[in-house]
Amino acid sequence: MSKTVALALGSGGARGYAHIGVIEALEARGYDIVTVSGSSMGAVVGGFYCAGKLQQYRDWVVALKYLDVLKLLDISLLSSGMIRGDRIFNIVGEMLNGQLIEDLPIPFTAVATDLTNHKEVWFQSGSLSQAVRASAAIPSLLSPVAYNGRLLVDGAVLNPLPITPCVSAHADFIMAVDINADVPQPMDLLQQSEDAAAEKNKWFSSFLDKAGKWFEGKGTRRQAEENLGKLEILDQVLEVMGGALTQYKIAGYPPDLLIKVPKDSCQMYEFYRAEEMIRLGRRIADDALDAFEAGHSSLYGQRLA
Repeated sequence: MSKTVALALGSGGARGYAHIGVIEALEARGYDIVTVSGSSMGAVVGGFYCAGKLQQYRDWVVALKYLDVLKLLDISLLSSGMIRGDRIFNIVGEMLNGQLIEDLPIPFTAVATDLTNHKEVWFQSGSLSQAVRASAAIPSLLSPVAYNGRLLVDGAVLNPLPITPCVSAHADFIMAVDINADVPQPMDLLQQSEDAAAEKNKWFSSFLDKAGKWFEGKGTRRQAEENLGKLEILDQVLEVMGGALTQYKIAGYPPDLLIKVPKDSCQMYEFYRAEEMIRLGRRIADDALDAFEAGHSSLYGQRLA
């Protein structure tokens, strides 16, 4: 007998690759995902899944190494974000190939933030690529999206874990994936994180060299380091804010199962760690679902309803 799921996928930059592993674990156990809502990277992964193109997206991101990610960064002083994001989202747009949300085989909601009117925007129709682009526009990092007279940025600013769109779905379970959870990493995967640290140092050094050019004549590597340090502080601010907002959203609409991915498993900008994060998502989802199906909670899966 099919077990239907309404799935909410949270924000968290590169940690969002873990959503792919969660989806794979659900499908492997026979769950039927009948609707998806997502914020930021949750919207990107959810959009590809609902379009039936998650495998294509997975193949692309797993192949990205740190130098490949660097080549995708179109750094500019002329945009309102450090990175315009055109190169990345042009590729995303090509893969989604003009898909409209209302034509998707699985109902989908992407959540963005309207800076003009100070409110959430739910994309449930229109261009899928534009919706995920708006939902993933991290403030100060990626350029915002102008849409119908409004300026749209990352959905995480107001709703990092969009459970509400799932409430009206006719599903057996509502499941939500929080990728900013305050839980430790699984012991059996810690070595992967340590290995990734060396790769991160190479990536960060290369990024600093490229970012130094962003500051033109007055730019030096030191200036780049200082400004990237500010971005890391912003990332921490968004994590703290997002954590509080997530708890508020969960209290208002508790899902049947909250799957928790450690917030320290990956930095938001480490987009070359897809394979590792997918594996982590699958590992954590299996742990959470084992407990859920046995009628109790675990470290990585909390029963709430």
